Amino acid sequence: MDQPAGYLHWGFILISYPNLILIGIMVVLFVAALLLPFPGHASGDKGRKS
Repeated sequence: MDQPAGYLHWGFILISYPNLILIGIMVVLFVAALLLPFPGHASGDKGRKS
């Protein structure tokens, strides 16, 4: 904690490793939220009203 964080140099991109890890976690959570079904979501026609 008493030293500055390391940085990733990739072309014109300069980002610290802790920020890169945080962005990666946020992307994984976003993709999981898109792909995983809602809890308690009824599959099929059980909960539908016509």
